[in-house]
Amino acid sequence: MISSIIQNTLMITSFVMVMMLLIEYINVVSKGHWSQELQGSRYKQILIAALLGLIPGCLGGFFVVSLFTHKIVNFGALLACMISSFGDEAFVMFAMAPHTALLLSGVLFLIAVVTGLTVNIFVKKFPAPFHPEHFAVHHVDKKHTHSNVMGNWKYNLKNLSFQRAILITGIIVVIVAILLGWFEHSHGPGDIHSHAEDVHACHSHEHDGHHFHYDDIFQERWLNILFLLVGLMALFIITVVQEHFLQEHLWGHIIKKHLPRIFLWTLAVLTVIHAGGYFFDIGEWVHENHLYMILLAILIGLIPESGPHIIFITLFISGAIPFSVLLTNSIVQEGHAGLPLLAESKRGFFWMKAISAIVGLMVGLLGFFAGF
Repeated sequence: MISSIIQNTLMITSFVMVMMLLIEYINVVSKGHWSQELQGSRYKQILIAALLGLIPGCLGGFFVVSLFTHKIVNFGALLACMISSFGDEAFVMFAMAPHTALLLSGVLFLIAVVTGLTVNIFVKKFPAPFHPEHFAVHHVDKKHTHSNVMGNWKYNLKNLSFQRAILITGIIVVIVAILLGWFEHSHGPGDIHSHAEDVHACHSHEHDGHHFHYDDIFQERWLNILFLLVGLMALFIITVVQEHFLQEHLWGHIIKKHLPRIFLWTLAVLTVIHAGGYFFDIGEWVHENHLYMILLAILIGLIPESGPHIIFITLFISGAIPFSVLLTNSIVQEGHAGLPLLAESKRGFFWMKAISAIVGLMVGLLGFFAGF
């Protein structure tokens, strides 16, 4: 259990840091124009955020959380992203029931956009921990062109600073971890991903003369390839940017201000969740409370981690629960994307979860009594 907690904590923290690094670089190189254009359209923010949330895994959610905490997108956009996202469970859904996964994604997108637009009517401003200026586009940056931000990689490596050495080493470690598969999910004791294997064992079928099992697809390899490419981009940026950008933006802003908080909060939350899994069987609890399935879907959906929610996918595939229950859980949960939000903006996290739970309850009850 301890190794799994550390593994997932390092994975989430690493990916969030890399994404924030790329956002920081894009913002400085564009002199903040890209974020200003996005800030100018509340409707565009919601549409883009909802689309990003549909990306399987948590990459899109991590990106939108970074934008929200810097007031580049509004709370409605954050909410739209979190509602449309259903984390790593998207891999299982697309592998076990691709047609249902497409339907679920489409429905979640519509609900996310409608909810985001509705919330924006009533919530004009929502406090976020940082101002857009926290991206720190300094006066010297505003004078810089792309070539000014970029330095000479040979000079940088020859005159290697301590901070650049640490960042390069860290990114290389992340890249090696991805290549060796260290960030792929393991299914040890207390990991509810194992429930999917038990249920889906009865649903294997022939495919081109071979037994097809969702584990053949649910390896997250394609997503790890994407993370690998992003990591290589980050390594390139760290190697070639000028010392000012590296010291002020990457080290002073991202590493010193964000990394400790995100790492510690993620570690604490995952420790509580995994420890609870050893004393409480979520799967059995769901099976024995069909009358309260909608409420259970919401309660389990409040857990900010990919894993516990997979039970609803497996129960739906086996015919044990209707689509409305699966939809309810998918609306409320967002995989790991909620963890960096909890670390950076606790108020944003709890309001996001509260509104998602209300929307999930309304949609779930409507669908349940409508017979689907």
